[in-house]
Amino acid sequence: MKHNKLYILVAGMVLFSMILAACATEATPTEVVIEPPATDVPVVATEVPPTVVPPTEAPPAFEGLSLSAPDCDYGGLIKSIEAVDALTVKVSLCSPDPSFLQKVAFAAFPVYSAEYLEQTGGTGALLDTPVGTGPYMVGEWKKGDELVLVQNSTYWGDPAKTPTLVFRWSSEAAQRLLELQSGTVDGIDNIGTADFEVVANDPNLQKLDRPALNIFYVGMNNTFTPFDNEQVRQAIAMGIDRQRLVDNFFPVGSEVASHFTPCAVTNACAGEAWYEFDPVKAKEMLAEAGYADGFDTTITYRDVVRGYLPQPGVVAQDIQAQLKENLNINAEIVVMESGAFLDATAAGEVGGLHLLGWTGDYPDMTNFMDYHFGAGASQQFGTKWDDITTNLTEGAKLADSAAREPFYANANNAIKQHVPMLPISHGGSAVAYKATVQNANVSALGNEYFPPVSIEGQDTFVWMQNAEPISLYCGDETDGESIRACIQVQEGLYRYTVGATTVEPALATSCEPNADLTEWTCTLREGVTFSDGTTFDANDVAASYIMQWDASSPLHVGRSGVFEYFNALWGAFLNAPTG
Repeated sequence: MKHNKLYILVAGMVLFSMILAACATEATPTEVVIEPPATDVPVVATEVPPTVVPPTEAPPAFEGLSLSAPDCDYGGLIKSIEAVDALTVKVSLCSPDPSFLQKVAFAAFPVYSAEYLEQTGGTGALLDTPVGTGPYMVGEWKKGDELVLVQNSTYWGDPAKTPTLVFRWSSEAAQRLLELQSGTVDGIDNIGTADFEVVANDPNLQKLDRPALNIFYVGMNNTFTPFDNEQVRQAIAMGIDRQRLVDNFFPVGSEVASHFTPCAVTNACAGEAWYEFDPVKAKEMLAEAGYADGFDTTITYRDVVRGYLPQPGVVAQDIQAQLKENLNINAEIVVMESGAFLDATAAGEVGGLHLLGWTGDYPDMTNFMDYHFGAGASQQFGTKWDDITTNLTEGAKLADSAAREPFYANANNAIKQHVPMLPISHGGSAVAYKATVQNANVSALGNEYFPPVSIEGQDTFVWMQNAEPISLYCGDETDGESIRACIQVQEGLYRYTVGATTVEPALATSCEPNADLTEWTCTLREGVTFSDGTTFDANDVAASYIMQWDASSPLHVGRSGVFEYFNALWGAFLNAPTG
């Protein structure tokens, strides 16, 4: 029992101590320090370095291409071209240009990648396999056989509805129609004169008439004898029965030309109408000029069918017969290859008479008149006349149609006096498609556009035209076959709406002028790439224009190096060689 009492006492004291400890803890908390275990390895304090974030590199500043003329005395319309920033191009002009949008929409002014131009050196692959931003790109060109275009999968707009587009060609209208009827092609250009009714009455075909926005003419170069004599040219103007030509060799819808430019174009028919057919007076005038017994000459042409000249061979023969019958002029017929003929006439190397024509690129007097008779026109008619060029230059500066009219009346009258050519006719023409073709279209400008075209169940559309393209760099071409192929692959700042003569934005979203039309600022479309994957920007526009404008540029090469459209529509080249 003694042992038990002691145990109880001790236990009570322990319990009391625990209670006191608990109460003390609640009153004054004490810090419990846990010592690290002993170790033989010394503890070394380590500093954690701050996280280093590399600086973000700013994108390189845009370095815009630009070129300026020192002044406007060089004779051209363009004063400067500047890539202001990646999506802005500014074109400054030496004088107002109300036709600016129509010009930049034309196929002769396509936009290429600046890098691609450097790679090609302005020629080579640029002519045969150009890289563009259009809905098609070049697949294969089998020279002399066919040109195959394939869908551009990176196109920024509505994709081409038919994956493959094939161009074929034949100079014979009968052959083109036969292939369409047999189904080996899906559309053809320029139905033969005798086949208009055949196509119209065939339920398996559809005929689309092309408005006659064209001119067929007989040209003369005044640097060759005897065409350096104005009376000789005037005598020929009165000695050819133009109505006979139209009645016998042109389709329905054609008309004898009263003026060079079709009257559908504003101010085209201001001034005096052309000479009436008068063989008696013509022969008297030729005698007065010293050629009472006539003379020997040539009639040169290319054997290529056009809407303005559907039967070149027989027309040449009839003109030959009329010259002999009415004026005792002996004319030998000379046929040249198309490209060589165009180059030679543009260079002023073709003497005698030559048969040529024109389908409008845009419906304005500057397109018809400035290209052929303006200060920057080619040499096909020889030395230019100041009373023509001055009036055209002044008329081109004005936006108001009424204000322009007297200048174009004066120019038309001067052309009638000097007779650089005989305007024969504005020719009616038509194209034909299979009846199953959807979105078939025809253009007064000859620029049929095929991306919207489709045939149910077909992945290939075949178009047959009059001739093979000369090249696919249309900055240095003037023939319709090349231009029609170019517009499927390449684009400019603006473009012509399908089947119409109005323009709409393409690679630009807008081009806005200043008050007097001497400065045009173009805002470019974002997110566009070329078919080789290169990103489109303002430098591409500047480079594409500068290579044509600057005659000293190493890229100013092309196919022939003539750049005839640029020279005619924008005036003289910058840095052009003298002498």
